[in-house]
Amino acid sequence: MEKKMVKAEDLLRFAARLLEQSGGLRREDAVVIAQDLVEANLRGLDSHGVSRIPMYLERIRRGVVNPQPNIKVTNITAAVSLVDGDNGMGFLAAHRAMDEAIELAENSGIGLVGVRNSTHFGMAALYVKQAIRAGYIGLAYTNSSPAIPVWGGRAPFLGASPFAAGVPAGQTQPYVLDMAMTVIARGKIRLAAMHGEPIPLGLALDKDGVPTTDAKKAFEGVCLPFGGVKGAALAMLMDLLAGVLTGANYGGDVKSLYFDYSGPQNVGHLFFAIRPDLFVSREEFAQRMDTFVARVKNQPLAQGFSEIMLPGEPEERTAEERRKTGIPLTAEVIRVLREEAARCGLTMEKDNFL
Repeated sequence: MEKKMVKAEDLLRFAARLLEQSGGLRREDAVVIAQDLVEANLRGLDSHGVSRIPMYLERIRRGVVNPQPNIKVTNITAAVSLVDGDNGMGFLAAHRAMDEAIELAENSGIGLVGVRNSTHFGMAALYVKQAIRAGYIGLAYTNSSPAIPVWGGRAPFLGASPFAAGVPAGQTQPYVLDMAMTVIARGKIRLAAMHGEPIPLGLALDKDGVPTTDAKKAFEGVCLPFGGVKGAALAMLMDLLAGVLTGANYGGDVKSLYFDYSGPQNVGHLFFAIRPDLFVSREEFAQRMDTFVARVKNQPLAQGFSEIMLPGEPEERTAEERRKTGIPLTAEVIRVLREEAARCGLTMEKDNFL
């Protein structure tokens, strides 16, 4: 598939202007979301990058996403707060929640923040990386619209509901885990359907419950949980913690990001920030992490492997490379972005890179 290489800074500028002018977002909010989307592209998670902008804008146009939310924080206890996202873009509520969790953790050692009345928040790694930058351990949970069946069922009920965890280190690579409860992220199936590409067998079933390699039929059907019953059980846990606990929608009630414009999604999230010096000093913790990473890297290699990498390390290498060479965008992604720009009369005289 032919792709055009685009500089990250050009794409960031374009995405921010498009979100502001077409979506009616406040400029500072548009910049935050554009940065998040481009970071996903940089890390190689193109399914969660700028290709999602048209879908986000359509939800704003349909009145089911508030472009200028009044996000509210309610303190519950010394270590717990609740964020109401006011049906705005999930990126904004999630960043606010992790900021709050970090502030709570500074005083209490651990901060727990629930979020309700939110929407899709993009790449889950964004928020644990936010915690790492502040020097904290971070955990991020979310529920999402039905995508996979409960174990033993055949209808979509549980969300793909990613989980992310981040642990800072000293001089070495931090630990950054970001995983959906599906064999493959549903957004990647959507991207394959968008480009008319097949998917491997074993990732999804069509709407009749038949295994398929047709990405469009898979996207209209159900994704399969990773690890069978284990993935389904973890998806259920995400819904319990991010949905039931927080007061957000749950149990199949989160509205589809892609198909349902009948009302706000009311997605729920849950964030933890943990001070790394609760049991040892920060210096000792950093040293212990570096020792751990060194021991991992020095493990004997299995056949077919040339090195051992931590979770998040392949994505960071991709980001480093793409910052130099550019972000690859397909003709289809460029087409839909151009259409959105034309819709709002956005001119890019100095930024004619698409």
